[in-house]
Amino acid sequence: MTTTRRKFLTTGALGGAATLAAPAVHAQSTIRWRLQTYAGASLGAQVAKPAIDMFNAIAGDEMQIDLFYADQLVPTEELFQAMQRGTIDAVQSDDDSMASPTEVTVFGGYFPFASRYSLDVPALFNDWGLNEIWGEEYANVGVKHISAGSWDPCHFITSSPINSLADMEGKRVFTFPTAGRFLSQFGVVPVTVPWEDVEIALQTGEIDGVAWCGMTEAYEVGWADICSHFLTNNISGAWIGHFFSNMDRWNELPEHLQVLMTTCFEQSHYYRQHWYWAGEARLRTEGDKLELTSIPDAEWGTVEAAARDFWEEIAAESETKARVVDVFRNYNAAMDQAGRPYRYS
Repeated sequence: MTTTRRKFLTTGALGGAATLAAPAVHAQSTIRWRLQTYAGASLGAQVAKPAIDMFNAIAGDEMQIDLFYADQLVPTEELFQAMQRGTIDAVQSDDDSMASPTEVTVFGGYFPFASRYSLDVPALFNDWGLNEIWGEEYANVGVKHISAGSWDPCHFITSSPINSLADMEGKRVFTFPTAGRFLSQFGVVPVTVPWEDVEIALQTGEIDGVAWCGMTEAYEVGWADICSHFLTNNISGAWIGHFFSNMDRWNELPEHLQVLMTTCFEQSHYYRQHWYWAGEARLRTEGDKLELTSIPDAEWGTVEAAARDFWEEIAAESETKARVVDVFRNYNAAMDQAGRPYRYS
């Protein structure tokens, strides 16, 4: 049974609303942080809990991180504000979902066709300069950008088949804000509902599907039990997600705990990368819940071409956005030129 946020806070499940409002208190013996992930409990068990468990096991009595799942402390769209205020100490999310007030927010989650494979994301951040841009943007608003990593590719998972662009027309789809902005030109109707309500919205027909994840996640959270079709054409090769913390809380930590936290979060990125990568292939070949459909390459090419126009539209909005788009453009050009195994077409 889903517990509403109001009931969750008023029944004392978290010690009452007063506990939530209180700033983090660092006990003399043990530093305690609260981290909330964008993910619900079933998905969070894979994308967040292993890293937190590892950190807590190594840090021991010196520091412990309490993990909370989607909307348990605050709604996902209020995560940034809560972290900035210090109501919670750290967050795992993409920029877009947590309504980050930065110039890079539009690139959070799935930016259309910015990545082809999951390895593109760490390459873009660690070797092509995106870490520096994200670090600057978040430092300006009192938040520490700890690290970025890749999740799964973004596909349409729907209650009816998609075999052409025409089949997208009128589809009510739960997706990310930027992805929805892009897809609306193809007749897709982006719908926003709380993450924990997606399953019910699919069951009642309020939405026709999701463009939120790949097959691994659809099976993990139960959406594959409700939907019937999976479009193999993807609008992005990997979700871009991050770990963030309140800057003051971060600066209070001794350096060795900062290093430990960063290391555990980097290991989390690695774990997710192979967990998703293996799951996508295994479930396409062995899964029996979703029927695969495809849009012909020539027709799908019009979507890829539209993405490049979308990039230019975004780049024109600000100097910082132009810097990010330049990185995407130059990186993808280099991958195309390098050829196999980086790009096949």
